[in-house]
Amino acid sequence: MKDQLRLVIDTIPVLVVVGRPDASLEFINRRWLEYLGLSSKEVEGWGWTAAIHPEDAQRFTTEWRLAMTSGKPFEQEARIRRADGEYRWFLHRGVPLRDEWGNIVRWYATSTDIEDRKRAEAALQEAQTELAHVTRVTTLGELAASIAHEVNQPLSGVVINGNACLRWLAFATPNLEEARQAVDRIVRDGKRAGEIIGRIRKLLRRTATQKERLDINDTVLEIAVLAQGEVRRNKIALRMELAPDLPPVLGDRVQLQQVLLNLIMNGIEAMNRVDDRPRELVIRTDFGETDQVRVAVQDSGIGLEPQHIEKIFDAFYTTKSEGMGMGLAISRSIVENHGGRLWAAPNNDSGATFLVTFLKHP
Repeated sequence: MKDQLRLVIDTIPVLVVVGRPDASLEFINRRWLEYLGLSSKEVEGWGWTAAIHPEDAQRFTTEWRLAMTSGKPFEQEARIRRADGEYRWFLHRGVPLRDEWGNIVRWYATSTDIEDRKRAEAALQEAQTELAHVTRVTTLGELAASIAHEVNQPLSGVVINGNACLRWLAFATPNLEEARQAVDRIVRDGKRAGEIIGRIRKLLRRTATQKERLDINDTVLEIAVLAQGEVRRNKIALRMELAPDLPPVLGDRVQLQQVLLNLIMNGIEAMNRVDDRPRELVIRTDFGETDQVRVAVQDSGIGLEPQHIEKIFDAFYTTKSEGMGMGLAISRSIVENHGGRLWAAPNNDSGATFLVTFLKHP
C-alpha cells in the first residue's frame, strides 16, 4: 500500500512537497526532482528555493515564512527554473497538518504549472490595452472640434498680446511696463495651449499600464479641461464638488482619465435632447467606504431605464444610434483592474449618476 501511494504521488501531474513544521523540505515527489533537474540532497531544507526566479524569490519566501508563523494556508504564484534553464509560472499552495493539540506537524504543498494561463492573461491584457487605446483615439476624435477651439483661444491671445506688445514698444518713448504685461500674458497663454496639447498627446500615446500615486482631484481637473469646449458647445453648466484632503489612489493616470472622459461624454450626450430643464453636469469626489475614494459623474439627462442599468456595461451593448457599445465595458474593465468598481444609478428626479470607487494608496 505504501509503495502504491508513493507511485501515485510520483506520477500525478502535480509537483508535491512535504515540509517540516518550520516549512523546510522533508519530501519532494519525483516529478519535482525531474523538473528541477536536482538531486534529493540538493533540494533538502530550503535548498529548492534556489530555483525560484530572482524577482519572485524574496516575496515568495517571505509569504511562505509568514504562513508558517501564522499557521494559515498558503497560496502564491512564482516562476520556477526548469532543468533546461527556462522559467515557468507555477501556482504554489500549502496547507498545515495539525496534531490533536493543534500543533503543526507537517506542511503539504502542491505546485501547478500555470504558464499557459499567464500567457493567455498577458495576451488578453495586451488586447484590452490596444482596444482601450483605440477607444481613447475615437473619443478624442469626437472632441476634435472642441479641443481645437480650446487650443485656439490661448493661441489667439498670444497673437493679440504680441501685437499689443509691438505697439507699446513702437512709441517714441516705449511703454515697457505695458509691454512686459503683454509678454506675461503671452507666456501664460502659451503655457495653457501647451498643457492642453500635452494632455492630448498623453491620452493618444499607447503605453503599457504604469501605476503611480495619483491625486484624484488633480486627475479630474486635468481631464475636465479637455471637455470644457464640449460642455460649452452643448450649453451645459459644469459644477465641480471636489472633497479636500482625499488620500492618493494607485493607478494609471491615462487609463483613469480615459474612464472619467468617457463618463463625462456620456453625461453630455444624455443631455443633448433635454430642453425642459437646466443641463447640469456635476463631478463630485469624496470618501467612499473604508479604504476607498469615490468619483461621481451626475447628469440631468434622459436617465436610465431599469432594464438597461447593468446591460450598458456589456460589450457591444448601446442605446445610442451611432455608438459602438465599448466605452463603458472598457471603462469597467479598467476600473476593476485597478481594484475598484464602476456602476450606475438613476437620480431621484432626472438623469443618472455614474460612480467609481478606487482603493486608496497607503
